[in-house]
Amino acid sequence: MTSSPTRPSSTATDRAGTPWSALRRHRPFLLLCGEQAASSVGRQITALALALLAVTRLDAGPFGASALLALTYLPGAVLSPLAGVLADRARLRTLTVTLTSLQVVVVGSVPLAGALGRLGLPHLYAVAALSGALTWTLSVALQAALPRVVRPEQLLTGNSALTGARTAGQIGGPALGGVLVALVGASPALLAGSAAYAVEAVLLFALPASLNRPAEPTRRRGPRLAALREGLAVVRTEPVLRRQVLAGAGFNLGSGAADALFVVYASRELSLPAWQLGLVYAAFSVATVAGVLLAGRFATSIELYRATRICAVVAALAIFLVPAASLGLAFPALLAYQLLFGITATVWAISMTTTQQLIAPQHLQGRVAGFAQAALLTTVPVGALSGGALAGRLGNVPVLTGAAATALLAASCFWLPVRPSGRDA
Repeated sequence: MTSSPTRPSSTATDRAGTPWSALRRHRPFLLLCGEQAASSVGRQITALALALLAVTRLDAGPFGASALLALTYLPGAVLSPLAGVLADRARLRTLTVTLTSLQVVVVGSVPLAGALGRLGLPHLYAVAALSGALTWTLSVALQAALPRVVRPEQLLTGNSALTGARTAGQIGGPALGGVLVALVGASPALLAGSAAYAVEAVLLFALPASLNRPAEPTRRRGPRLAALREGLAVVRTEPVLRRQVLAGAGFNLGSGAADALFVVYASRELSLPAWQLGLVYAAFSVATVAGVLLAGRFATSIELYRATRICAVVAALAIFLVPAASLGLAFPALLAYQLLFGITATVWAISMTTTQQLIAPQHLQGRVAGFAQAALLTTVPVGALSGGALAGRLGNVPVLTGAAATALLAASCFWLPVRPSGRDA
């Protein structure tokens, strides 16, 4: 695929709304949908079981539990650009199968160590870091794989369906994990996580052998550092990609701070009962599903890049409802926040990924995805840690308001004018 113009043309995006019926008979794409659902279930079970093991069995305090979460993000923030080079140069099917097979071993090592009486916090930290590295490397590889599985005009529909498959796993995974932990304990429950990853590996192995042809031919390859620069150059020189990365990173900085404070703020400061808090979180799941269903129609009706711009700003504005809940009607305000944020953030994520895949050259899909993912992942823990530290001094409401303002400022960069030369005004 050659590099497309600065903004995806309206013709391309009008065709991107290919109905689901055009893809539901496409076997490789259906395999990717199944892989996304299995992977999501495996991640949810693993995250829940590891956290419960650390807190209940190994007596990890708040810092220990936070470190466990941070270790799942850190490898993605550091290694994603290198994962992009690997995805562009490796046999893609073999790479994805290898990554998921290693997940089976890494996650399965926890119940084995527990059975042998050798489980400790260092082991859990190592599993969190290794599992995170495998997860985020696979994420980059699969973003590079989709444009090789479906046609460009099917990317928007494809990304919507894949997000829907992930969402199904995110909704069902925690419930399944909770039931398993209650029945057999946290450590044995991780065997179910390993099984989900094994199913994922089988589905990926069934992908077409054509994916084992590297996107970047051997004759074009230079040193790894030069390959990284080539991918970074695409992000830097394409205004749409550059703005997407900057807006997404800034948005995650603000929303990461809001997410870190949300439960404490809602339960302690707003005195929201547990059942209302549960409904608030359930509303987000419903909104995510709605966003998946609306993404294709909304983005193609108003043009893909415009959908990204509108949804980014609306999602940022929705965060202001969180501190506004302190003024009264806390439950309706937080419910409205989760619904509005869930829909618009989902549409934004789908349209942003599709735009990135349409613009990036075929042999650089992995590297562009890697740099974008690194920027987005880095700011999540930074926002969460900063929000927690500042809230201890300033209080929740001022920090939540500042977090919303940060997200809005980041989203507003989409609306800056673009010069014909390709440089920001």
